[in-house]
Amino acid sequence: MFENSRAFPGVSTDDVAASKEFYADRLGLTVTDTMGGIDVELPGGAHLFVYEKPNHEPSSYTFLNFGVEDIDAAVDELRAAGVETKIYSDEDFPTDSRGIARGLGGGPDIAWFKDPSGNVLAVLADPGPDA
Repeated sequence: MFENSRAFPGVSTDDVAASKEFYADRLGLTVTDTMGGIDVELPGGAHLFVYEKPNHEPSSYTFLNFGVEDIDAAVDELRAAGVETKIYSDEDFPTDSRGIARGLGGGPDIAWFKDPSGNVLAVLADPGPDA
């Protein structure tokens, strides 16, 4: 049924212009205007469609993860770009002063952050497919 289709995830925003600036200028991704929203080219070739929704409600979960080899360097780059990585209280998710949860629940080191519409993203330590 879908073998010849192009699948891509989407997420809503309350401000396409602010989202475009965030994904392009702060995260350094390629962003193109399309279908009344934006297409964000993700590492590895996947694409994310960000569209404006009048009654937008931010995701209450991590909708997009970026696996990185060096989480400390990734957090440094995010913070240098003005992205806040300590978004949860330590009662919810214990993190260090930079917002990195280290080995939480046996999982990878992870730092969460939000886009301008409050949707939750993360960078997480990812040793790659050969690990």
